[in-house]
Amino acid sequence: MNNLINQAQPPLEFLPPALNLFWLRVTQIILPLWRRSQTSIVRIEAENVETLVDLYEQFQAGKVRFLMAFRHPSADDPICMLHLLSQIVPQVARKRKVALKNPIHAHFIYDRGLPLWVGSIVGWLLPRLGGTPIQRGKLDRVGLRSARDLFVNGSLPMAAAPEGATNGHNEIVSPLEPGIAQMGFWCVEDLLKAGRNEQVFIVPIGIQYRYLSRPWKNLEKLLRELESDLGLPVGKEAIIYDEEAQRILYQRLYRLGEHLLRAMEKFYAKFYHQKLLGESKTAASSPEGSIERSEFAARLRSLLDAALQVAEQYFNIQPHGTEVDRCRRLEQAAWDCIYREDIKDPEALSPVERGLADRIAVEADFRLWHMRLVESFVAVTGAYVLEKPTAERFAETILLVRDAIARIKGDNPFSRPRLGKQWVQMTVGQPISVSQRWDAYRASRRGAKQAVADLTGELQTALEKTIV
Repeated sequence: MNNLINQAQPPLEFLPPALNLFWLRVTQIILPLWRRSQTSIVRIEAENVETLVDLYEQFQAGKVRFLMAFRHPSADDPICMLHLLSQIVPQVARKRKVALKNPIHAHFIYDRGLPLWVGSIVGWLLPRLGGTPIQRGKLDRVGLRSARDLFVNGSLPMAAAPEGATNGHNEIVSPLEPGIAQMGFWCVEDLLKAGRNEQVFIVPIGIQYRYLSRPWKNLEKLLRELESDLGLPVGKEAIIYDEEAQRILYQRLYRLGEHLLRAMEKFYAKFYHQKLLGESKTAASSPEGSIERSEFAARLRSLLDAALQVAEQYFNIQPHGTEVDRCRRLEQAAWDCIYREDIKDPEALSPVERGLADRIAVEADFRLWHMRLVESFVAVTGAYVLEKPTAERFAETILLVRDAIARIKGDNPFSRPRLGKQWVQMTVGQPISVSQRWDAYRASRRGAKQAVADLTGELQTALEKTIV
Protein backbone atom coordinates (compact mmCIF):
# COMPACT_ATOMS: atom_id res chain seq x y z
CA MET A 1 0.00 0.00 0.00
CA ASN A 2 1.00 3.66 -0.34
CA ASN A 3 2.48 5.44 2.65
CA LEU A 4 -0.64 7.36 3.60
CA ILE A 5 -0.36 10.41 5.84
CA ASN A 6 -2.44 10.07 9.00
CA GLN A 7 -0.98 12.85 11.16
CA ALA A 8 0.05 16.47 10.89
CA GLN A 9 3.83 16.85 10.88
CA PRO A 10 6.28 19.56 11.98
CA PRO A 11 7.51 21.83 9.16
CA LEU A 12 10.05 20.41 6.75
CA GLU A 13 13.47 21.53 7.87
CA PHE A 14 16.12 22.64 5.44
CA LEU A 15 18.83 19.99 5.09
CA PRO A 16 22.08 21.95 4.67
CA PRO A 17 24.67 20.44 2.32
CA ALA A 18 27.54 18.89 4.27
CA LEU A 19 29.82 17.20 1.75
CA ASN A 20 31.70 14.36 3.44
CA LEU A 21 34.51 12.87 1.38
CA PHE A 22 34.47 9.62 3.36
CA TRP A 23 30.79 8.94 2.66
CA LEU A 24 31.21 10.07 -0.94
CA ARG A 25 34.01 7.54 -1.40
CA VAL A 26 31.98 4.78 0.26
CA THR A 27 29.08 5.56 -2.07
CA GLN A 28 31.34 5.47 -5.12
CA ILE A 29 32.76 2.10 -4.06
CA ILE A 30 29.39 0.42 -3.49
CA LEU A 31 27.79 2.04 -6.55
CA PRO A 32 28.45 -0.91 -8.93
CA LEU A 33 26.98 -3.40 -6.45
CA TRP A 34 23.97 -1.15 -5.85
CA ARG A 35 23.42 -0.72 -9.57
CA ARG A 36 23.51 -4.48 -10.22
CA SER A 37 21.22 -5.35 -7.32
CA GLN A 38 18.72 -2.48 -7.43
CA THR A 39 18.43 -1.59 -11.12
CA SER A 40 18.31 -3.28 -14.53
CA ILE A 41 21.39 -1.37 -15.75
CA VAL A 42 24.32 -3.54 -16.84
CA ARG A 43 26.48 -0.92 -18.52
CA ILE A 44 26.72 2.83 -19.02
CA GLU A 45 28.35 4.48 -22.03
CA ALA A 46 28.98 8.17 -22.65
CA GLU A 47 29.83 10.37 -25.64
CA ASN A 48 31.72 13.66 -25.80
CA VAL A 49 33.08 13.22 -22.27
CA GLU A 50 36.15 15.22 -23.33
CA THR A 51 33.99 18.33 -22.95
CA LEU A 52 33.46 17.58 -19.26
CA VAL A 53 37.15 16.82 -18.76
CA ASP A 54 38.06 20.23 -20.23
CA LEU A 55 35.48 21.99 -18.08
CA TYR A 56 36.64 20.26 -14.89
CA GLU A 57 40.23 21.23 -15.70
CA GLN A 58 39.19 24.86 -16.19
CA PHE A 59 36.99 24.77 -13.10
CA GLN A 60 39.85 23.52 -10.94
CA ALA A 61 42.05 26.25 -12.42
CA GLY A 62 39.52 28.90 -11.36
CA LYS A 63 38.54 29.86 -14.90
CA VAL A 64 34.92 28.68 -15.14
CA ARG A 65 31.85 27.76 -13.12
CA PHE A 66 29.39 25.34 -14.67
CA LEU A 67 26.18 23.42 -14.06
CA MET A 68 25.37 20.06 -15.62
CA ALA A 69 21.71 20.05 -16.68
CA PHE A 70 20.80 16.40 -17.15
CA ARG A 71 17.70 14.75 -18.63
CA HIS A 72 15.41 13.03 -16.15
CA PRO A 73 13.50 10.14 -17.80
CA SER A 74 14.04 7.70 -14.92
CA ALA A 75 14.56 7.43 -11.19
CA ASP A 76 17.91 5.78 -12.03
CA ASP A 77 19.32 8.97 -13.56
CA PRO A 78 21.27 10.02 -10.41
CA ILE A 79 23.04 6.64 -10.45
CA CYS A 80 24.03 7.25 -14.07
CA MET A 81 25.31 10.74 -13.26
CA LEU A 82 27.35 9.46 -10.33
CA HIS A 83 28.86 6.76 -12.55
CA LEU A 84 29.66 9.31 -15.26
CA LEU A 85 31.53 11.57 -12.86
CA SER A 86 33.22 8.98 -10.66
CA GLN A 87 34.17 6.47 -13.35
CA ILE A 88 33.97 7.70 -16.94
CA VAL A 89 35.30 11.25 -16.56
CA PRO A 90 38.44 10.12 -14.66
CA GLN A 91 39.06 7.39 -17.26
CA VAL A 92 38.87 9.86 -20.14
CA ALA A 93 41.03 12.35 -18.22
CA ARG A 94 43.74 9.72 -17.69
CA LYS A 95 43.58 8.75 -21.35
CA ARG A 96 44.07 12.38 -22.34
CA LYS A 97 46.81 12.80 -19.69
CA VAL A 98 44.84 15.51 -17.90
CA ALA A 99 45.57 15.56 -14.17
CA LEU A 100 42.28 16.30 -12.43
CA LYS A 101 42.06 16.67 -8.67
CA ASN A 102 39.83 14.34 -6.71
CA PRO A 103 36.97 14.11 -6.09
CA ILE A 104 35.45 14.34 -9.55
CA HIS A 105 31.94 14.99 -8.32
CA ALA A 106 29.27 17.71 -8.23
CA HIS A 107 27.02 19.48 -5.81
CA PHE A 108 23.45 18.80 -6.86
CA ILE A 109 19.95 20.13 -6.34
CA TYR A 110 17.24 17.69 -5.27
CA ASP A 111 13.58 17.89 -4.40
CA ARG A 112 13.04 18.31 -0.65
CA GLY A 113 10.31 15.70 -0.88
CA LEU A 114 12.73 12.99 -2.03
CA PRO A 115 13.70 11.85 1.50
CA LEU A 116 10.00 11.48 2.29
CA TRP A 117 9.60 8.95 -0.53
CA VAL A 118 12.88 7.03 -0.46
CA GLY A 119 13.47 6.89 3.27
CA SER A 120 15.46 8.44 6.09
CA ILE A 121 18.77 6.74 5.18
CA VAL A 122 18.85 8.37 1.75
CA GLY A 123 17.68 11.62 3.37
CA TRP A 124 20.67 11.42 5.69
CA LEU A 125 23.08 10.59 2.84
CA LEU A 126 22.07 13.23 0.27
CA PRO A 127 23.54 16.24 2.15
CA ARG A 128 26.75 14.27 2.79
CA LEU A 129 27.08 13.70 -0.95
CA GLY A 130 26.92 17.45 -1.51
CA GLY A 131 23.22 17.78 -2.28
CA THR A 132 21.16 20.84 -1.46
CA PRO A 133 17.34 20.58 -1.31
CA ILE A 134 14.68 22.88 -2.66
CA GLN A 135 10.90 22.94 -2.35
CA ARG A 136 9.68 23.31 -5.91
CA GLY A 137 6.17 24.62 -5.35
CA LYS A 138 7.03 27.85 -3.55
CA LEU A 139 9.65 30.58 -3.36
CA ASP A 140 12.08 28.61 -1.20
CA ARG A 141 14.44 31.41 -0.24
CA VAL A 142 16.64 29.24 1.98
CA GLY A 143 16.96 26.53 -0.65
CA LEU A 144 17.64 29.02 -3.45
CA ARG A 145 20.21 30.85 -1.35
CA SER A 146 22.07 27.61 -0.69
CA ALA A 147 22.07 26.53 -4.35
CA ARG A 148 23.11 30.03 -5.45
CA ASP A 149 26.01 30.07 -3.01
CA LEU A 150 27.21 26.62 -4.08
CA PHE A 151 27.13 27.63 -7.74
CA VAL A 152 29.42 30.58 -7.03
CA ASN A 153 31.57 29.35 -4.15
CA GLY A 154 31.27 25.56 -4.02
CA SER A 155 34.39 23.43 -4.36
CA LEU A 156 32.63 21.43 -7.07
CA PRO A 157 30.48 22.18 -10.13
CA MET A 158 26.69 21.91 -9.92
CA ALA A 159 24.20 19.38 -11.31
CA ALA A 160 20.41 19.55 -11.63
CA ALA A 161 17.52 18.15 -13.67
CA PRO A 162 15.80 21.10 -15.40
CA GLU A 163 12.69 19.02 -16.18
CA GLY A 164 12.04 19.00 -12.43
CA ALA A 165 10.71 15.44 -12.29
CA THR A 166 10.88 12.16 -14.17
CA ASN A 167 8.60 11.93 -17.18
CA GLY A 168 9.11 8.25 -18.03
CA HIS A 169 10.04 8.94 -21.67
CA ASN A 170 13.46 8.43 -23.24
CA GLU A 171 12.57 10.43 -26.33
CA ILE A 172 10.42 13.27 -25.02
CA VAL A 173 11.91 16.19 -23.09
CA SER A 174 9.33 17.79 -20.82
CA PRO A 175 9.08 21.60 -20.79
CA LEU A 176 12.00 22.87 -18.73
CA GLU A 177 11.57 24.90 -15.59
CA PRO A 178 13.25 28.34 -15.86
CA GLY A 179 15.08 28.02 -12.54
CA ILE A 180 18.27 26.58 -14.03
CA ALA A 181 18.66 29.48 -16.46
CA GLN A 182 17.92 31.97 -13.69
CA MET A 183 20.57 30.39 -11.48
CA GLY A 184 23.07 30.78 -14.30
CA PHE A 185 22.47 34.53 -14.47
CA TRP A 186 22.60 34.84 -10.69
CA CYS A 187 25.98 33.12 -10.78
CA VAL A 188 27.29 35.64 -13.33
CA GLU A 189 25.91 38.50 -11.22
CA ASP A 190 27.45 37.23 -7.99
CA LEU A 191 30.83 36.64 -9.62
CA LEU A 192 30.90 40.20 -11.00
CA LYS A 193 29.95 41.63 -7.61
CA ALA A 194 32.84 39.72 -6.07
CA GLY A 195 35.26 41.02 -8.71
CA ARG A 196 35.79 37.56 -10.18
CA ASN A 197 36.09 36.82 -13.89
CA GLU A 198 35.12 33.14 -14.22
CA GLN A 199 32.94 32.32 -17.20
CA VAL A 200 29.63 30.56 -16.50
CA PHE A 201 28.31 27.64 -18.55
CA ILE A 202 25.36 25.25 -18.53
CA VAL A 203 26.14 21.81 -19.94
CA PRO A 204 23.25 19.70 -21.34
CA ILE A 205 23.56 15.98 -20.66
CA GLY A 206 21.27 13.45 -22.30
CA ILE A 207 20.37 10.09 -20.76
CA GLN A 208 18.68 7.28 -22.68
CA TYR A 209 17.93 3.72 -21.61
CA ARG A 210 18.00 0.81 -24.05
CA TYR A 211 17.16 -2.86 -23.56
CA LEU A 212 19.90 -5.36 -24.37
CA SER A 213 17.25 -7.57 -25.96
CA ARG A 214 13.67 -6.64 -26.75
CA PRO A 215 11.55 -7.68 -23.73
CA TRP A 216 8.39 -8.51 -25.67
CA LYS A 217 7.56 -11.54 -23.53
CA ASN A 218 7.78 -9.60 -20.26
CA LEU A 219 5.86 -6.71 -21.81
CA GLU A 220 3.04 -9.02 -22.78
CA LYS A 221 3.03 -10.58 -19.31
CA LEU A 222 2.61 -7.14 -17.75
CA LEU A 223 -0.03 -6.27 -20.34
CA ARG A 224 -2.04 -9.36 -19.39
CA GLU A 225 -1.89 -8.37 -15.71
CA LEU A 226 -3.18 -4.88 -16.53
CA GLU A 227 -5.93 -6.25 -18.74
CA SER A 228 -7.04 -8.37 -15.80
CA ASP A 229 -6.95 -5.33 -13.48
CA LEU A 230 -9.26 -3.46 -15.83
CA GLY A 231 -11.64 -6.37 -16.29
CA LEU A 232 -10.76 -6.81 -19.96
CA PRO A 233 -10.51 -10.13 -21.77
CA VAL A 234 -6.90 -11.22 -21.41
CA GLY A 235 -5.23 -11.52 -24.80
CA LYS A 236 -3.71 -14.76 -26.01
CA GLU A 237 0.02 -15.07 -25.40
CA ALA A 238 2.13 -14.83 -28.53
CA ILE A 239 4.58 -17.59 -29.42
CA ILE A 240 6.77 -15.65 -31.84
CA TYR A 241 7.02 -11.88 -31.52
CA ASP A 242 7.14 -10.95 -35.17
CA GLU A 243 5.71 -7.77 -36.69
CA GLU A 244 2.19 -9.14 -36.66
CA ALA A 245 2.42 -10.11 -32.97
CA GLN A 246 3.79 -6.65 -32.15
CA ARG A 247 0.93 -5.04 -34.06
CA ILE A 248 -1.55 -7.02 -32.00
CA LEU A 249 0.25 -6.04 -28.81
CA TYR A 250 -0.09 -2.40 -29.79
CA GLN A 251 -3.81 -2.86 -30.41
CA ARG A 252 -4.17 -4.41 -26.97
CA LEU A 253 -2.20 -1.57 -25.39
CA TYR A 254 -4.38 1.01 -27.14
CA ARG A 255 -7.53 -0.84 -26.03
CA LEU A 256 -6.14 -0.79 -22.48
CA GLY A 257 -5.60 2.96 -22.71
CA GLU A 258 -9.12 3.50 -24.09
CA HIS A 259 -10.68 1.50 -21.28
CA LEU A 260 -8.70 3.27 -18.57
CA LEU A 261 -9.50 6.65 -20.11
CA ARG A 262 -13.23 5.93 -20.16
CA ALA A 263 -13.17 4.59 -16.60
CA MET A 264 -11.46 7.71 -15.29
CA GLU A 265 -13.75 10.01 -17.30
CA LYS A 266 -16.79 8.36 -15.71
CA PHE A 267 -15.16 8.54 -12.28
CA TYR A 268 -14.50 12.29 -12.44
CA ALA A 269 -17.80 13.10 -14.16
CA LYS A 270 -19.98 11.11 -11.76
CA PHE A 271 -18.29 11.65 -8.41
CA TYR A 272 -16.51 14.99 -8.88
CA HIS A 273 -19.02 16.57 -11.29
CA GLN A 274 -16.37 17.54 -13.82
CA LYS A 275 -17.22 18.44 -17.40
CA LEU A 276 -15.05 16.34 -19.65
CA LEU A 277 -14.52 16.19 -23.38
CA GLY A 278 -15.17 12.44 -23.27
CA GLU A 279 -18.57 13.04 -21.68
CA SER A 280 -19.79 15.21 -24.54
CA LYS A 281 -22.75 14.14 -26.67
CA THR A 282 -20.47 13.19 -29.55
CA ALA A 283 -18.32 10.89 -27.46
CA ALA A 284 -21.30 9.48 -25.58
CA SER A 285 -23.06 8.49 -28.78
CA SER A 286 -20.74 5.50 -29.14
CA PRO A 287 -19.33 4.96 -25.65
CA GLU A 288 -17.76 1.60 -26.41
CA GLY A 289 -16.50 2.37 -29.89
CA SER A 290 -12.84 2.86 -30.65
CA ILE A 291 -11.55 6.33 -29.84
CA GLU A 292 -9.86 8.07 -32.74
CA ARG A 293 -6.19 8.71 -32.01
CA SER A 294 -6.57 12.45 -32.63
CA GLU A 295 -9.44 12.49 -30.13
CA PHE A 296 -7.57 10.36 -27.59
CA ALA A 297 -4.93 13.01 -26.91
CA ALA A 298 -7.55 15.76 -26.50
CA ARG A 299 -9.64 13.65 -24.13
CA LEU A 300 -6.56 12.73 -22.09
CA ARG A 301 -5.65 16.40 -21.67
CA SER A 302 -9.25 17.15 -20.66
CA LEU A 303 -9.11 14.35 -18.07
CA LEU A 304 -5.81 15.58 -16.61
CA ASP A 305 -7.19 19.10 -16.39
CA ALA A 306 -10.25 17.82 -14.53
CA ALA A 307 -8.14 15.82 -12.07
CA LEU A 308 -6.03 18.88 -11.31
CA GLN A 309 -9.14 21.04 -10.89
CA VAL A 310 -10.53 18.63 -8.30
CA ALA A 311 -7.45 19.18 -6.18
CA GLU A 312 -7.21 22.90 -6.98
CA GLN A 313 -10.81 23.48 -5.90
CA TYR A 314 -10.12 21.87 -2.54
CA PHE A 315 -7.00 23.98 -1.92
CA ASN A 316 -8.63 27.11 -3.41
CA ILE A 317 -5.95 27.48 -6.07
CA GLN A 318 -6.65 29.16 -9.39
CA PRO A 319 -5.56 26.98 -12.34
CA HIS A 320 -2.94 28.65 -14.50
CA GLY A 321 0.32 27.67 -16.12
CA THR A 322 1.36 24.31 -17.48
CA GLU A 323 0.30 20.99 -16.01
CA VAL A 324 3.74 20.75 -14.37
CA ASP A 325 3.33 24.23 -12.83
CA ARG A 326 -0.07 23.27 -11.46
CA CYS A 327 1.29 20.02 -10.02
CA ARG A 328 4.05 21.86 -8.18
CA ARG A 329 1.63 24.39 -6.66
CA LEU A 330 -0.71 21.61 -5.55
CA GLU A 331 2.13 19.67 -3.98
CA GLN A 332 3.18 22.71 -1.98
CA ALA A 333 -0.39 23.48 -0.94
CA ALA A 334 -0.72 19.93 0.39
CA TRP A 335 2.62 20.13 2.17
CA ASP A 336 1.51 23.36 3.84
CA CYS A 337 -1.41 21.43 5.32
CA ILE A 338 0.66 18.39 6.32
CA TYR A 339 4.00 19.91 7.38
CA ARG A 340 2.65 22.80 9.40
CA GLU A 341 4.76 25.91 9.81
CA ASP A 342 2.43 27.03 12.60
CA ILE A 343 2.88 23.81 14.56
CA LYS A 344 6.48 23.43 15.65
CA ASP A 345 5.66 20.76 18.25
CA PRO A 346 2.55 18.65 17.49
CA GLU A 347 2.86 16.97 20.90
CA ALA A 348 2.16 20.30 22.60
CA LEU A 349 -1.32 20.52 21.05
CA SER A 350 -4.46 19.65 22.95
CA PRO A 351 -6.17 16.41 21.84
CA VAL A 352 -8.85 18.39 19.97
CA GLU A 353 -6.31 20.65 18.25
CA ARG A 354 -4.24 17.62 17.31
CA GLY A 355 -7.30 15.81 15.97
CA LEU A 356 -8.26 18.75 13.76
CA ALA A 357 -4.69 19.15 12.49
CA ASP A 358 -4.52 15.44 11.68
CA ARG A 359 -7.85 15.64 9.84
CA ILE A 360 -6.54 18.43 7.60
CA ALA A 361 -3.33 16.49 6.94
CA VAL A 362 -5.25 13.35 5.96
CA GLU A 363 -7.57 15.25 3.61
CA ALA A 364 -4.65 17.10 2.00
CA ASP A 365 -2.85 13.82 1.35
CA PHE A 366 -5.97 12.33 -0.23
CA ARG A 367 -6.35 15.35 -2.54
CA LEU A 368 -2.71 15.04 -3.51
CA TRP A 369 -3.58 11.65 -5.03
CA HIS A 370 -5.21 13.39 -7.98
CA MET A 371 -2.05 15.37 -8.68
CA ARG A 372 0.15 12.27 -8.48
CA LEU A 373 -2.10 10.58 -11.02
CA VAL A 374 -1.62 13.51 -13.40
CA GLU A 375 2.16 13.46 -12.87
CA SER A 376 2.32 10.02 -14.47
CA PHE A 377 0.78 11.28 -17.71
CA VAL A 378 2.09 14.83 -18.24
CA ALA A 379 4.30 13.69 -21.15
CA VAL A 380 1.86 11.20 -22.69
CA THR A 381 0.73 12.16 -26.20
CA GLY A 382 -1.39 9.17 -27.21
CA ALA A 383 0.67 8.57 -30.35
CA TYR A 384 4.15 7.99 -28.90
CA VAL A 385 4.26 4.26 -29.63
CA LEU A 386 2.51 4.52 -33.00
CA GLU A 387 5.01 7.11 -34.27
CA LYS A 388 7.94 4.81 -33.54
CA PRO A 389 6.87 1.32 -32.36
CA THR A 390 10.07 0.29 -30.59
CA ALA A 391 10.21 -1.99 -27.56
CA GLU A 392 11.51 0.94 -25.51
CA ARG A 393 8.56 3.18 -26.33
CA PHE A 394 6.14 0.34 -25.76
CA ALA A 395 7.75 -0.35 -22.36
CA GLU A 396 7.74 3.30 -21.31
CA THR A 397 4.05 3.65 -22.10
CA ILE A 398 2.88 0.43 -20.49
CA LEU A 399 4.90 1.20 -17.35
CA LEU A 400 3.20 4.59 -17.05
CA VAL A 401 -0.19 2.89 -17.37
CA ARG A 402 0.94 0.39 -14.75
CA ASP A 403 1.93 3.24 -12.40
CA ALA A 404 -1.51 4.82 -12.73
CA ILE A 405 -3.32 1.55 -12.11
CA ALA A 406 -1.10 0.90 -9.09
CA ARG A 407 -2.10 4.27 -7.63
CA ILE A 408 -5.77 3.56 -8.29
CA LYS A 409 -5.51 0.16 -6.60
CA GLY A 410 -3.59 1.62 -3.66
CA ASP A 411 -0.41 -0.30 -4.51
CA ASN A 412 3.10 1.11 -4.50
CA PRO A 413 3.69 2.81 -7.90
CA PHE A 414 7.45 2.89 -7.30
CA SER A 415 7.95 -0.89 -7.20
CA ARG A 416 8.08 -1.24 -10.96
CA PRO A 417 8.70 -4.66 -12.51
CA ARG A 418 12.00 -5.13 -14.30
CA LEU A 419 11.26 -5.93 -17.91
CA GLY A 420 14.81 -6.70 -18.98
CA LYS A 421 18.46 -5.73 -18.69
CA GLN A 422 19.33 -2.26 -19.94
CA TRP A 423 22.30 -0.24 -21.04
CA VAL A 424 22.48 3.52 -20.83
CA GLN A 425 23.66 6.02 -23.43
CA MET A 426 24.75 9.36 -21.98
CA THR A 427 25.56 12.28 -24.26
CA VAL A 428 27.39 15.40 -23.16
CA GLY A 429 26.19 18.35 -25.23
CA GLN A 430 27.99 21.53 -26.12
CA PRO A 431 28.32 23.97 -23.19
CA ILE A 432 26.01 26.98 -23.35
CA SER A 433 27.63 30.23 -22.27
CA VAL A 434 25.56 32.19 -19.75
CA SER A 435 28.18 34.93 -19.50
CA GLN A 436 27.75 35.86 -23.16
CA ARG A 437 24.07 36.59 -22.47
CA TRP A 438 24.71 38.81 -19.48
CA ASP A 439 24.36 42.13 -21.31
CA ALA A 440 20.90 41.17 -22.56
CA TYR A 441 19.90 40.00 -19.07
CA ARG A 442 20.96 43.17 -17.25
CA ALA A 443 19.51 45.60 -19.84
CA SER A 444 16.09 45.77 -18.18
CA ARG A 445 13.56 43.77 -16.21
CA ARG A 446 11.85 42.78 -19.45
CA GLY A 447 15.25 41.96 -20.94
CA ALA A 448 16.09 39.74 -17.97
CA LYS A 449 12.84 37.82 -18.32
CA GLN A 450 13.41 37.35 -22.04
CA ALA A 451 17.03 36.30 -21.49
CA VAL A 452 15.93 33.61 -19.04
CA ALA A 453 13.28 32.40 -21.50
CA ASP A 454 15.77 32.35 -24.39
CA LEU A 455 18.38 30.45 -22.39
CA THR A 456 15.76 27.95 -21.22
CA GLY A 457 14.65 27.46 -24.82
CA GLU A 458 18.19 26.88 -26.02
CA LEU A 459 18.76 24.35 -23.24
CA GLN A 460 15.53 22.59 -24.20
CA THR A 461 16.71 22.33 -27.80
CA ALA A 462 20.15 21.14 -26.74
CA LEU A 463 18.69 18.36 -24.59
CA GLU A 464 16.38 17.30 -27.42
CA LYS A 465 19.42 17.03 -29.70
CA THR A 466 20.97 14.45 -27.36
CA ILE A 467 18.10 12.05 -28.18
CA VAL A 468 19.18 9.44 -30.72
